[in-house]
Amino acid sequence: MDHTLWSAAALSELWRNPVWFKRENKPKEKIENKKLQIPQGLWIRCKNCKEIIYKKEVERNFDICPKCQYHFYISAQKRLSLLYDQGEYNTFDDHLQPTDPLKFRDRKKYRDRLKEYAALTGLKDAIISSEGTIGGYRVVICAMEFGFMGGSMASVVGEKIVRGAERCLAEKIPLITIACSGGARMQEGIISLMQMAKTSAAVGKLAEAGLPFISILTDPTTGGVSASFAMLGDIIISEPKALIGFAGQRVIEQTIGQELPPGFQTAEFLLAHGMIDMIVDRRQMRSTLIKILSFFALGPPPQGPDGQ
Repeated sequence: MDHTLWSAAALSELWRNPVWFKRENKPKEKIENKKLQIPQGLWIRCKNCKEIIYKKEVERNFDICPKCQYHFYISAQKRLSLLYDQGEYNTFDDHLQPTDPLKFRDRKKYRDRLKEYAALTGLKDAIISSEGTIGGYRVVICAMEFGFMGGSMASVVGEKIVRGAERCLAEKIPLITIACSGGARMQEGIISLMQMAKTSAAVGKLAEAGLPFISILTDPTTGGVSASFAMLGDIIISEPKALIGFAGQRVIEQTIGQELPPGFQTAEFLLAHGMIDMIVDRRQMRSTLIKILSFFALGPPPQGPDGQ
């Protein structure tokens, strides 16, 4: 065995320059520098219970949280496809589009906002007028689209509701409206407020003719929409936990100088105080409408039921 002796000078040199244990390989790349490639949009957070939920599970559940039953926002097109037989319907008055009578401008010009939301939603205004069958019963449904300027009601929205009511009068069929709105649209000023009286008069003619008007309220239904046609239905239905009211809670509290009760302006509060007729889960909305239509029709559907 080699027992070579190291001199004191050699040992001192090794101590100052320890080449014998230097790492020759580059250190591994830190893990934080590597971003994990996780697909986006697979999970969503429930606004009510704050749980993280698999998005496809929510979609399979009619866009309802499987944990707390919170009803997520869905588009007007999706609502119609869930209600009509086989999800099929025809739209009308699609050509109607708003103008800019006041030449309104805030941070943007009103006409520029209209173009922006038209591109975003594929609609010319915040409502879809449609006709089809539910359980074999012919109906007209006017569904509001919150994605278009908060579902605000202006000249075109009011006009399409009126034309929908007039079509029901001519065809002797029920009218269903689906409200999802922040209220009257400020960019059209008094013209927007005029739609409150205009739509109320239109559904009043349905009542005079003995034709059913069913109003469905979703989250939110506020402002001029709640103060007009939305609360005038022969049957008023709401989705669970929907916000329904006219002015905001803080405005009311400051006006009356009192604290509002818990749950004020929720669908459950309104039901307890006789302001609406029923709260219906989105999964049961179609079957509930079929029962209501069969009651008003006092007989089987003219085209026969579709098995639901």
